[in-house]
Order: sequence, then C-alpha cells, then structure tokens
Amino acid sequence: MSADRAALEQALAHGEKEDGHIEFKERLTRTLHLEDGRKESLVAQLRHRVLSGDGEATYVVGVTDDGGIAGISQDAFSETMDVLSLLAEEADAHIDNVETWAAGDSGLVGMATIREGAMLEADDGHIVIGTAGHVDHGKSTLVGSLVTGEADDGNGATRGFLDVQPHEVERGLSADLSYAVYGFDATGEPIRMDNPHRKSDRARVVEESNRLVSFVDTVGHEPWLRTTIRGLVGQKLDYGLLAVAADDGPTKTTREHLGILLATDLPTIVTITKVDTVSDERVAEVEKAVESMLRDVQRSPLRTDRYSIETAAEELSETVVPIIRTSAVRGDGMDDLDRLFGQLPKRTSDDHGEFRMYIDRTYNVTGVGAVASGTINAGHVEAGDELLLGPMPDGSFREVEARSIEMHYHRVDAAKAGRIVGIALKGVDEAEIKRGMALLPRHAEPTATRSFAAEVMVLNHPTRIREGYEPVVHLETLSETAIFRPEGGKLLPGDTGMTDIEFKFRPYFIEEGQRFVFREGASKGVGTVVSTDTDGPSTPADD
Repeated sequence: MSADRAALEQALAHGEKEDGHIEFKERLTRTLHLEDGRKESLVAQLRHRVLSGDGEATYVVGVTDDGGIAGISQDAFSETMDVLSLLAEEADAHIDNVETWAAGDSGLVGMATIREGAMLEADDGHIVIGTAGHVDHGKSTLVGSLVTGEADDGNGATRGFLDVQPHEVERGLSADLSYAVYGFDATGEPIRMDNPHRKSDRARVVEESNRLVSFVDTVGHEPWLRTTIRGLVGQKLDYGLLAVAADDGPTKTTREHLGILLATDLPTIVTITKVDTVSDERVAEVEKAVESMLRDVQRSPLRTDRYSIETAAEELSETVVPIIRTSAVRGDGMDDLDRLFGQLPKRTSDDHGEFRMYIDRTYNVTGVGAVASGTINAGHVEAGDELLLGPMPDGSFREVEARSIEMHYHRVDAAKAGRIVGIALKGVDEAEIKRGMALLPRHAEPTATRSFAAEVMVLNHPTRIREGYEPVVHLETLSETAIFRPEGGKLLPGDTGMTDIEFKFRPYFIEEGQRFVFREGASKGVGTVVSTDTDGPSTPADD
C-alpha cells in the first residue's frame, strides 16, 4: 500500500475532463462490463484516454463519477483490475502500475497507470546467474556494480543495491536471496539501472533490453548455508558465478559452494575479486590456488588473461571454468564480464514442456491478493491461465487462476521457462502458500509424494549413514527434513548407492530425474530421484 497519497489527490483534483487522460470508476464487474455492447464502449473510452494522455492513461478506482472517495472491497478491487486488464488488452494497451490506499475501515481506492502497446514479451536470450562465495568476498558488491555501472567506494556501497532487509545493510551481510537485473540493447551495449531501489527503474531495464541478465545473489555466511543451497538448487539457473577474494583466497566455504555448483552440473565462472587491494604477486598466488582447487574436482581452469573472452564463452561448460580478475572499485574485469554475459547462450529453456514452477517466496499485495514468486522450470504461463497449486498438507492440489504476471516489476502477459516471475493467484490466501509447493497446469494430474527412491553420493560424513539418518533435503525450492533408509543398511563417505527417502512432515511434488542436495551438520551429499513409487512408513525409523 502506498504511503504517499499525493499522486491520488493530484488525480482527484485534476478531475475527469472530456479530452483528458484521467478516468474515474467506482468498480468494474465481469457480468456487467464485459457484455458485448458495454465492453466495446469501455474499450473505446480507454483508447481515447490513452491517446489523450500521449500514450498513458490514469484510471482511479473506488471513487464516484465526481471524484468522491467511495472505497471498495479487496475482492471487488481485484475483479476491477481483471476487467480493466482485459479492456486494456482489447485497446492494444496494458496496465503498467497499480497503487492502492485505504478508504474507510476495510475499503480500497486505487490508481492504475495504463500505457499503450501490448505487454512486454520477454527476450529469448534471458540468462539467470546464481552467485556464490564466502562472506565478504565481494560477490554482492560485484553484482551491484555490474547492474548500475557504478564503481564501489571500497566499503561495499554498491552491494546495498541488492540487500532488502535493514539489518542486512547495517551488518553488511546478506541473510536471504537477493535479485538484480541488467541488460543489453540491440547493439550489445549494456542497459543498467540508475536506482535499483526504484521498481520503475528495474521495469525500465526489462522493457528496453533486447537481452536480459538476472542475478540470484546467495548468502556467503556459513550459518545461512541452507539459504545458499536454496538459491543454487531451487532456481532455474543457467550459470554459476563464484567469487574468491584476492586478499583471502579460497576458503572452506568457497569449496563447499563450488561443490554445490558442480554437483548440480552448473557451468561456473570464477571471479578473483578485490584485485585492487593486493599486489600482483598475491593475485597470481590466489589464481594458482583457484586453479588447483578446480583441478582437484576434475575441472579445467581457463584464465581469461591468457585467452580471450570469446574463447571463454565458447569453452565454458560443466568441465571448463573461466577465471576472471575483477575489481568493483577500479573496474578491472567489469567490461570482460559484460562481454561474457552479453554472448553466453541460454541453457535452461524448456518452453515446449508443460508449465511447472516451484514457489520460492510469497507476498500479499493490497488490491491484488496472494502473489507467488519463483523461477519457471518448464513451459510457459499466461495471465488468466487456470492452474493447480500444491500439494497442500493433505496431499491435495488447489485450483487457482493466474491473475497477472510480473518480471522484475514489469507486468508481462506471458512468461516462459527460465524467467524469474511473480504470479498473482486468485483462489487462495497467501498464508496457505508455502515454499516448495508447485504451480502446474489445471489439466495435469499430479501426485503428492511422501517417499521416493534415489541414487545418492556421500560427499562428506564423519562416520557412516545408517537407516534413520535425518538430513535436510534441498530439491528445487523445498527444504525439508527427510529420513534415509539406505539399501544394504549403510553408506560410507565417498559411496554412491540407492536409498529410500521419506519426507518427515509433509508431501511434495517431485519427479524422476530431479537433482538434490542433502545436508546435516558436517554431512553433505547429492542425489537424483530415481522413482516416486516407493511407499515408505509414516513414522521415522529409530537410529
């Protein structure tokens, strides 16, 4: 809800004028305002308002014809926005922004900005990059400088463009996933944000770019490793970006993050950050340590100071890892990263499959309702699509409707695999939506899974894994305690073997072939879902 009513008061003071761009509506309904004759009249009226405003109209909703505040319920406001969106589409326009204010005890008054032209269709080359690295190794600062083009002040000022929680800014540590975006125009020139804290600025980048690069910035502090795993496993990432500070070098956390990136077969780039803070000799020393670290896990390092960025783009794969020296203060390597991101191909597109999205975050937006956000795993979704949400705790799936879709605060009429989106859902309360749930097509016949069979590899464990072992399983966006029952009764460090796995508290929607990470204390491993037909017991086994 907007805290500043100045824009509303200005629109009300301006009033409706015959040749003006402002229109007052108390409410719009499907039954009354979408009838053929009435609909045509309203579409013509909307087109007239848009033309009168040189391509932009303002609709004030929840007010009388003379501008008096009437206020309408949230449900009525949501239906009004649905109808207004359909009218705008008929007029070759789209709703670009909506603001709402309280009116009375439970009513709403709102203002919708409508712009000419169809809603944005996202580019086919949109790539999503997941960042990783030890705390204070400069990954968030690096991304902040990339998306703004601004040099850092040496104290991490540009990282503030990504952090969203006050305590994160105060402490200089990220505690949750952050998102950022920049793009490239038709000539390959970067399009950056002037002020990433303005939603409209992010929307402008999305609108103007021929090619987008989104970042999922993860957490570097060890206590929040679970959140980092969620960012690297639960998002539909194309590439990984691992930061290693030149003053500190590779750490235990660096190796752990690298292991997660490689365990999920994610092509990864390593940036040696903060090269302005140390001598050239120290940079070379850290670079050698990184090369050794990569060779230890059977990966081939490719130093971009010896090979071209074009070679790095061509060779980057699950086995070849480019290394780039960077400084967010001096600007070293920033142009190289621009050139690299400007030509890397999209890897994760699955546009032709059935729509599937795992939910990572939820919001409640006044006047809109429940919003579920995440990265689309497969297929595509359009505003108005009928979907299934679940599973719920009892294993059922709820019928919902996609009211509207936003990508980095820009409303789009459709989105496809690999896009980070927020989908406003009709038919469910925000409190009922949980991280790890999936959105699927209405015609799908999904099954909730409580137990499944998997092939796992134990990367690290102090002793042996026995029946009843209870790590946290990270699969897509879900993070859930699960009970392992290994085939043969045990698994040793370095072993690869089969195990039955049972989610301890509730069922989820999972599919054969999905990769996951499991972790409990110092124990870590990776696995692949082999079968979802396994029926495990409903109570945990004893140790």
